[in-house]
Amino acid sequence: MASTTLVNIDLQHKLPKVASGKVRDLFAVDGTTLLFVASDRISAYDVVMANDIPGKGALLTAMSVYWFQYLQTKIPGLKTHYLNSSLPSGIETSLTQSAVEFLQPRSMQVKRLSVLPIESIVRGYITGSAWTEYKKSGTMHGISLPVGLVEGQKLSEPMWTPSTKAAAGAKDENIGPDEARALIGDVAHEIERLSLQVYSVAAKRAEEVGIILADTKLEFGIDKENGNEVVLLDEVLTPDSSRFWLKESWEMHLGKAQPSFDKQYLRDWLVSKGLKGKEGVVVPDDVVEKTAAKYQEAYERITGI
Repeated sequence: MASTTLVNIDLQHKLPKVASGKVRDLFAVDGTTLLFVASDRISAYDVVMANDIPGKGALLTAMSVYWFQYLQTKIPGLKTHYLNSSLPSGIETSLTQSAVEFLQPRSMQVKRLSVLPIESIVRGYITGSAWTEYKKSGTMHGISLPVGLVEGQKLSEPMWTPSTKAAAGAKDENIGPDEARALIGDVAHEIERLSLQVYSVAAKRAEEVGIILADTKLEFGIDKENGNEVVLLDEVLTPDSSRFWLKESWEMHLGKAQPSFDKQYLRDWLVSKGLKGKEGVVVPDDVVEKTAAKYQEAYERITGI
């Protein structure tokens, strides 16, 4: 990974900024197109760390592009907001060469769409907040589960377990499918169908390279210009939005934390230091390096690059 980082992105004198998320900044190219730029910022438990992961933005962008293209070859009719990986016309000539080289691998142009206000989560294994809830009440997102499950156990079938999509500074809240339907209407049925399809295809691909896709978080929007089509958007199946586990050691770690290729290493460090949910946390170099290495390995295994 590159040693230089991109944390704060400012193209205001070139393109107006539409929004700034935990990781990505969005700029308006025109009325129908946005420029997504992935920074090297990293968040955990809905809080952005004070420092960053070198090269992370470029890796997340490349991995999302890989999945957008791969999924469309496997799921007939799937629509995504991804257009291309180029910078907008005219931008390159107004930036220095070094700035272009830095922004290019972190950028993609996408369709500008209405975003649905839920996080569409699919879980194939019980872990994370779902495991915490299960231990307390025997449920996952309010759905009753069989007794006797252990942490990391594979569910009988993947389940759609959405959450709210919180505004900046707030935290997402797990909700049940019925609550999601009340929130976004009948389109929730299509979101659930597509989410389960995406998970199934991605889990199969991951397993081919020795990785378990434990769960993933997706986002969808509505393309009002094309008959209110449901469109997959944002990032897709990256270590930021998914849990990737090592398949060969999964069974021996049932009942405890799994070796992973995602930001669980960072989450575990935060918990061990009593820093979960704290603002302004500076992540030590060894944790940064370990997290970066795990992201890189996930990318290389899945894409074959």
